[in-house]
Amino acid sequence: MFWETLSAARDLGRLHDIASILIRHGFGDMVRRLGMEGALESAGKVLHWNRASELVRLEPPARFRRALEEMGPTFIKLGQILATRVDLFSPEWISEFEKLQDHAPTVAFDEICQQLEEDLGCAPQTLFAELDPEPLAAASIAQVHWARLEDGSAVVIKVRRPGIRSTVEADLRLLSRLAEIIEAEVVSFRRFKPREVVRQFTLSLRRELDLAAECRNAERIARNFSQHPEIVIPKVYWPWCGERMNVQQYIDGIPGRHLEAVDAAALDRKVLARQGAEAVLKMMLEDGFFHADPHPGNLFYLPENRIAFIDFGMVGRLPTHRRDQIVNLLHGLVEQDAERVVEVLLDWAADVPVDTETLTLEIEGFVDQYHGVPLKNLNLSAMLGELTALLREHSLNLPPDLALLIKAFVTLEGMGQQLDPDFDMVAVAAPFLRRAMLSRYAPEALAKRGWRAVASTADLLIGLPQDLRQLLRSARSGRLQLHVDVTRLKTFGNQLDRAASRIAVGNVIAALIIGSSIVMTIKGGPTLLGLPLFGLLGFVGATVGAIWLLFSIWRSGKRDG
Repeated sequence: MFWETLSAARDLGRLHDIASILIRHGFGDMVRRLGMEGALESAGKVLHWNRASELVRLEPPARFRRALEEMGPTFIKLGQILATRVDLFSPEWISEFEKLQDHAPTVAFDEICQQLEEDLGCAPQTLFAELDPEPLAAASIAQVHWARLEDGSAVVIKVRRPGIRSTVEADLRLLSRLAEIIEAEVVSFRRFKPREVVRQFTLSLRRELDLAAECRNAERIARNFSQHPEIVIPKVYWPWCGERMNVQQYIDGIPGRHLEAVDAAALDRKVLARQGAEAVLKMMLEDGFFHADPHPGNLFYLPENRIAFIDFGMVGRLPTHRRDQIVNLLHGLVEQDAERVVEVLLDWAADVPVDTETLTLEIEGFVDQYHGVPLKNLNLSAMLGELTALLREHSLNLPPDLALLIKAFVTLEGMGQQLDPDFDMVAVAAPFLRRAMLSRYAPEALAKRGWRAVASTADLLIGLPQDLRQLLRSARSGRLQLHVDVTRLKTFGNQLDRAASRIAVGNVIAALIIGSSIVMTIKGGPTLLGLPLFGLLGFVGATVGAIWLLFSIWRSGKRDG
């Protein structure tokens, strides 16, 4: 099965590595169900399916996380994306995905210099007054070195790991094929929408491989905070930026994880927590373009209680209608308005069948438990966690952009509470929600939406005569066609095809048995062991066919189960 979908032999070695890692971590059954063993055996690879390992004694989430780490950069990034899908995975899986650290062994400085010379057109030492051969950090995608420009400015050079793109593209091809097989063959996994998850992941990872895109993201966010001196975004040095490298301002501050150093520098933790939360909320609710990974490793604390954000490889985008939905959801949670919350969830459900009555009752019960609770005592992270648990129970999936936002929101509240145990996320978010609600109903906003509606209606009316003419012309010429898309019709057709094939094989087996029985009664002709040869051959053929038929039925039952 998998071998038939494998279009490029160059991926076979990588396939063997991935399958071996999964087996070693106790996921041999997954490899079997995906049909990967057929491809490996065709290539002459011998797999020890029952290989003992102490890893098998770990819980499945921990084993899967370790397998992702061993499979390399692409799968580490996939795990980090899955950590945002709180609507798909239970807390124990999310907790393991969050442990995936984006670090890797360092690349030799000679290799880094060779690639820099290719991109810069000259030796990097001729452009930079200083260049530290020891990396500041080495991640799965890129490596960072400190340097100094000729004018004395301290910078960091981010260099993509040599040869990483070919490995990533091979992994993405395999992931795409695996997603297709999982969605077609493993019924229990269809609700996770594996093909859509892989598609979104592919787009995100390819953007992250382009280091120039990170700089464009940084400059866009810097423009949004041009009137906020308390927020610092590194300056980009465009003359030395490209797909495989970028140069940005070096931030000399206190890393977000070093809270003891924050106290030693006499910075105000409460102010830092509030300003950091306000910055991220502004990105989400006002700008619609936000840092999607605001963990402590991606920020620094600076003198005068300023905060610097770095690493804009992963960003989220929220169009106006999404921001309106988020505002409605948060406002409904804060104000205990169950109807508003249900309305938003049904919008997100789109065409997924939902038991609306049951969902509404459960949401009303969920919201009612917070009735009368003072705003300062509300825990938005816990509320969102319970809400996503309800989504999982009803097999509802968040749109990918919203899953990323909720994960960033939960991370933000956790960071705020680390800085300030009395941090009140609701109090910080409330003004943003009020401003967002008021801006939606401001006179200029209403006029803008009204004008768009009038323009859209006018376009529809103007184009209506032409559309009717085309419809009538198609009907007269017999080119008018009605397409009916019956859900899962293809799968049903495949099932009918398999059933017909089995019936045909059964008929052949029956014919062989009857024919062989007749031949056995006829004297003369060649014999074997004193019995007619052709009669024996017929019985052997019937036996082989019966074994194949039984195995086919057994395998189909296992797959459907």
